[in-house]
Formats: sequence, structure tokens, C-alpha cells
Amino acid sequence: MKKVSILFLIILFFRIDLYGQQNTNLLFHWQDTTLVGSGAYNNTYNEIWGLNINGSEIAIIGSTSGTHFFDVTNPQNSSEIAFVAGAYTGPGVIHRDYHDHNGYLYIVCDEGSVSTLQIVDVSNLPNSVNTVYDSNNLLNKVHNIFIDTATSKLYACATGEAMEVFDLSNPDNPILINTYNDVGHVHDAYVKNDTAFLNCGNDGLRIMDYSMVNSTSDSPIELASFTSYPDAGYNHSGWLSDDGNIYAMQDENHGYDVKILDVSDFSNISVLATFSSGVDPNSMAHNGIIKDNLLYIAYYHDGLRVFDISNPSNPIQVNSYDTYLPNNHISYRGAWGVYPYLYSGNILVSDMQSGLYVFELSASTSISEQNLKVRTYPNPINSSFTISNINATKVEIIDFFGRKIRTERLNQNINIFEKQDISNGFYFFNFYKKNKLIASEKIIFN
Repeated sequence: MKKVSILFLIILFFRIDLYGQQNTNLLFHWQDTTLVGSGAYNNTYNEIWGLNINGSEIAIIGSTSGTHFFDVTNPQNSSEIAFVAGAYTGPGVIHRDYHDHNGYLYIVCDEGSVSTLQIVDVSNLPNSVNTVYDSNNLLNKVHNIFIDTATSKLYACATGEAMEVFDLSNPDNPILINTYNDVGHVHDAYVKNDTAFLNCGNDGLRIMDYSMVNSTSDSPIELASFTSYPDAGYNHSGWLSDDGNIYAMQDENHGYDVKILDVSDFSNISVLATFSSGVDPNSMAHNGIIKDNLLYIAYYHDGLRVFDISNPSNPIQVNSYDTYLPNNHISYRGAWGVYPYLYSGNILVSDMQSGLYVFELSASTSISEQNLKVRTYPNPINSSFTISNINATKVEIIDFFGRKIRTERLNQNINIFEKQDISNGFYFFNFYKKNKLIASEKIIFN
């Protein structure tokens, strides 16, 4: 029994080192153990947001009690500087969501008959906040919101309607201009210059043009409908690249891959890549944000995961930090949201059970700088497989339990290997250069 325990610990520590923390430094962590968790998932915390304001960096995190504001300008000396109580609080709360515009923070909650739309004046941070609107006259329960800051329109998802759109020309007095019900449900939205990418749950992705919608008598124009793609499940959320050509999309199902879409031509949307965190076949991506050539994902049980998508057909994981320690993937737990837009470059993450994290990512981790291109094909593997690469010098094949099954040296061109005696199942191909892990892929042998 003692030998088995020691072997388990070796495997556990190996997996924590390999998948738990990669090129990521923890600068600050906050958790309030007096707050109650939800009855559904024991999540005390939910969404994360951030602000760069008056020379300060502010982290905003939701909890079952309301909205917490932290000054994280100097991460090691971070502190809670303001709090706005939710209209609905307690163990019935699962979701809160945030977006800011023109000095105001917009807050919604998806539970409770007394929930409201809250609008908070944040222009005086880090000194104080002021709630200027708190009412359910316009909105009661809302799952997610997104604000197209270029056009001052707020998109409220799953409000009882599939989606409602509000004019924010007067920021503390939203005006309803459209109700969208062409699908049964809009879970989340990303909108830029009136082009709305709608993640519609089991109805896939819709792309709508809202440029001519200025009153309740106007209707959006459907630009595209994308419902057939690999691992199509519950279309949860997505984010558009700065150039508008790439859309990263998460289906909220255990074991489903993240998708990178080419959306440069709405009449011919294609999937460029599918990939996972490489930790567990039951892993599940939640919310993702693209900034520059990096895709930041709150990956539930697997914590923060960052992928270099400078080559969108070959995303490479370059940073990670596991915020959720239990080594299981049941239910919905772990990292909820990520915010990468602080001027300092520090990254904010919310974990449903353990609260607020502020991370610093190593500056030397860009795969594009290393000119790394590793590809294993086919996947799944039946009898033989090929690895093409430029920089990796060896690959280690690791089984689901963290055991090293095989090591192969690689050259810089094409490497062909036989399956040999590897049993069917999930494996991780871990690529090294000079004994440094630089990439990982989830591979299936069958």
C-alpha cells in the first residue's frame, strides 16, 4: 500500500508540474471564507472584469453577495476598495455579469425575482463608486451582457427573451430598441461595430447586422448561421480577433474542444483548428478572450490556459495556472472568467470556489517568437503517426495517469513512428526543446 501511495504522489506531482503551472506567476489572491457558496455548484464567485481608470488598475469580481472592487495597481498590496450589494443575494446566486462603458459599470444577475440591472458610476475610482440605477423595470434576470462601445448599444442575453438590445446614448437611462427571438436562446454575444456574434446554445452561432437597428420597429439582418462543426454542442461563448478574421468559440460540454473559426468571409465560415487544455478528456472550456495573438481561457477545473494563436491553424498552449486543486472534472467548478486588458499586462482570473487571482505571464513564452510549428497527424491514430516540427527536439507520450509511455527524438523535418504496443485511449504528446516543455497535444489512439 505504501508503494502505491508513493507512486500516486509522484504521478500527482508530475501532473501538477506539467499542467498546473506554466510560465505564470501568482501576484495576488483573495478569498472571503465568510461568503456563502451557491446551492447548485458551491460557487461563491462568478464573473471577473477589469478597469484602467485614473492611473489605477481595478479588478471587479462577482460573488453571491454582490460586486467587489479591488485596487490591483500594485498587486502585492492589493485591497478591496468598494462593494455594491446585489439586489438578490445568497445561495440562490450562480451568475453575475459585467461590462463597462463611458465611466459606468453595468451589472446583471441571472437568478432571483428581485434581481435588477445595476448601473454604477466608477469614474471616481479608486476612491469611490456610486450606484446611479438599480431597478428591474427594464431587466430582471439576465445571463450575460455585452456592450458595443463603438455604437453605445448593450446586448442583454437570455432575459426571458432570447436577447434584448438597448441604446446607451444616455448611459444611466438605457432605452430598449430591439427584441431578438429568432432562436430559442442566446447565451452570450460578442459585438463590434454593430456586427453581433451570437452564441445560441444548442442553435449554434448566428452573426447579425445591427447597423440599421435604432428603434423597436427596426430588425437586424442575419449575415450567417453556423450550426454544423466538429464537437458541436452547447454553443456557450466566443471572442473575435482584433482584425475581425478569427473567432474563438467554446461549447460548454465536458470533453469538447475549443474551436478556432475563420470568419473573414461570412458566406464561407470554416474551422481552422480544434484543441483542448490537454489535461483531462473531460475538461471543459468556459469563457475566452483574444488579445493580440493570445487566446486566454478560463478553463473551469483546469484554471487559466493561454494559447498562442499567431498560427490559428495550430494553437499552442504557452501559459497555465490551475486555480482548482481537486483532480476531478465533475459538475461546473473552477475558473469562471479571465480579463487580460490591464495596462500592466497582468491577468485577472475568477475561480468559482477560491476567488480572485492576479497573474503575471512570462514575457518570453510567445511561441510565435520561437517560430515553433508542431503538428501530429492523424488524430485519432490507428497504426502509425507523423510529427512535423521545426523547434522541438523530443516528444514524450504520457498516458491519462501521468505515466511516461514512450520517448522519441525528433529532427526538424518529418518524423514517422509506428503505434507499436500503445494501448487505445487518451494520451498527451509533450514536446520539448533542450528539456523545456514548449507544447502539448491531446492525442487519441484507437
